[in-house]
Amino acid sequence: MPERLAENPALVVVLHGCTQSAGGYDRGSGWSQLADEHGFLLLFPEQQRANNPNLCFNWFSATDNARGRGEALSIRQMIMTMVDAYDVDPSRIFVTGLSAGGAMTSVMLASYPELFAGGAIIAGLPHGSASNTPQAFEAMRGAGAYNARELGDRVRRASDHEGPWPSISIWHGSADATVSSTNADAILAQWLSVHDIEPTPNVSEKIAGHRHRVWHDGTGRALIEDYRISNMGHGTPLATTGPEACGAVMPHMLEAGISSTRRIAASWGLLEAEKERTSAQSVRKNPEAASHVPAPRIGRLEPLPSEPARPILSGKAGVEKIIHDALRAAGLMR
Repeated sequence: MPERLAENPALVVVLHGCTQSAGGYDRGSGWSQLADEHGFLLLFPEQQRANNPNLCFNWFSATDNARGRGEALSIRQMIMTMVDAYDVDPSRIFVTGLSAGGAMTSVMLASYPELFAGGAIIAGLPHGSASNTPQAFEAMRGAGAYNARELGDRVRRASDHEGPWPSISIWHGSADATVSSTNADAILAQWLSVHDIEPTPNVSEKIAGHRHRVWHDGTGRALIEDYRISNMGHGTPLATTGPEACGAVMPHMLEAGISSTRRIAASWGLLEAEKERTSAQSVRKNPEAASHVPAPRIGRLEPLPSEPARPILSGKAGVEKIIHDALRAAGLMR
């Protein structure tokens, strides 16, 4: 939480990937650096081993990936606690995540679209990709064809919401061997359908050697952005030097010469606008909380006793072993 909050601040919810912690993902991505500079709030839900031994959000579990259920509901409850405690502007709540956190970002955007102004999915998967472990493995490999209308219907069926819909930012490495980049294509198709816009982008360009495309609404507002990071593997794209410098290289936090964190925050209007709104003193409901707290708010997902721990992929190394062990334990593979 930054020392100086803007009045009625924006809130960014950040979901880590498998094997990662909330604090580790924060250090790698640089979100707290930007929040300290610009006065917006951060919430880092953190997975617990009792829920998933590899610390993956259970985006593939039917008991966790729908409105009013499991982990999706827990994350929403954390958000509403922050909204009430810090007078968050309800029109400026955003969500982002990497890998399993990116897939869970898709879940949150589909399950609670009325809650979010925008979302950024990094090396993730579209909503509705899987409802069990074998399907998760197939989806990550990019197996099977997809139909844009059906993908969009998965979002439309996830709630009673009829619009307006969150803006979407998609980031994926072209050399990702853990989550196939065909999933980025499917995410794009899903949200083009939801927003009911044509597949031809309004902007198509190269930024730092990476493909960037943008789709606008009738007023010129960006509804969908798509970044494909050339020759990058599975992870969050960083620029750790130069004018965009933000974050630190570590496993699955990858130098790419472009800062996904900074560009996502800018696309949400969180940089200069928030800096101007920041007051001289921290704005909090609770005056006893006026001392500086450098770390972001971390909300830990409590174990769900009715659900057994479910292993899932943690990265390129060991992916097949984890899945195969799970399938064997379930009697689905010899």
